[in-house]
Amino acid sequence: MSVLKKDRTLSKLEFYRNANKLRRQILFLMARDFGIKSRIRAPTFYTKKWEADDIKTFTEILDKYGINKCVDEFPLWMIEEERKNFNLLLRSMMVHITRAYTIWATTRAEADLRRNSQDLAIADCESLKQELELIVDIFPVKAEKLVHYVEAIDTEIALLKGWRKSDNKRFKELK
Repeated sequence: MSVLKKDRTLSKLEFYRNANKLRRQILFLMARDFGIKSRIRAPTFYTKKWEADDIKTFTEILDKYGINKCVDEFPLWMIEEERKNFNLLLRSMMVHITRAYTIWATTRAEADLRRNSQDLAIADCESLKQELELIVDIFPVKAEKLVHYVEAIDTEIALLKGWRKSDNKRFKELK
């Protein structure tokens, strides 16, 4: 028998599932140049209405010079740098969450290590929000497009803080 939706409680691993979902969402955002473009732009995007001979010539030129993406209006190095920053933060967030989850504290030192990893995961989330603010400042992206991502990050922060609070109660008496 299933449980009514109103009677369901939050999963113990909701913070992990949400973090993975957040990571996927931001990766797809990066693939669309942080929302500047509505879809991932490969060179073939520009050739949809071209004649076959023109497409062949265009792709031969792109292959010859090693061009596999077309970006305009802003330098590609800026996008690549921000992608690196986001990838590092997302990876760091997942590493800290995984590290904290794999520590089953039986001593105060283990509980402190687990708490530290949770704190670092929260700090990574805050850094992600700062990077999103930078994206709005330097790229022609409307802040409204990124509100969904900020809300998802805030949800992750709330879940991590709830997990940390639960741990504080459970590990209160460790020595």
